Amino acid sequence: MSKSAANPSRQAAVGAQASGNAKVMNRYELTCRLVGKLQNGEAVIGGIGNTNFDLWAAGQRPENYYMLGSMGLACPIALGVAIAQPKRRVFALEGDGSLLMQLGCLSTIAARAPKNLAIVVFDNGVYQITGAQPTPAAGVADIVAIARASGIAVSAWAADEDDFDRLIAAALTAEAPSLIAVRIDTKPAVGATDRDPVQIRERFMRGIGVR
Repeated sequence: MSKSAANPSRQAAVGAQASGNAKVMNRYELTCRLVGKLQNGEAVIGGIGNTNFDLWAAGQRPENYYMLGSMGLACPIALGVAIAQPKRRVFALEGDGSLLMQLGCLSTIAARAPKNLAIVVFDNGVYQITGAQPTPAAGVADIVAIARASGIAVSAWAADEDDFDRLIAAALTAEAPSLIAVRIDTKPAVGATDRDPVQIRERFMRGIGVR
């Protein structure tokens, strides 16, 4: 075990430092990088707004689930899928504002400890859909430090695109839940998800083999 893994206080300090030094990246480009690594029917739950819009634009896989109007529920839904299908890797894609609205999910995920679940948090420091009001992550809140304090020890800021690729690759073979936080710009999503809840639900359920 590394010294940083053995010392939670040092881990938190490293995470806080990395958040300030992390490169500002683009959500759509990172989503494409993630989708390009999925080879084994991994489930992806996209949070509301631009997060799932860019997931839609990156490639409409039947294993993708696109959240509509339910802020903060991407991680709880992903947790449910991960528990129900422990042999399937599951990714939750969430924005900083949505995650901060539902922070209790992090401690629940840590307590259940599904090794097949990874969370990717796109942090641009604003509630982008509603007018770019600043979120607490723009000032006082450090997503990675919060995740570690909640019990998700395998949590880190992605320093740049190559580091993001490395962290995603690690999540695909991890033996514990993980969280990857990325600093992103405030550019709008590339596309927009078709707003048909029944179709989204049915396609996803068929995609993960429960229909």
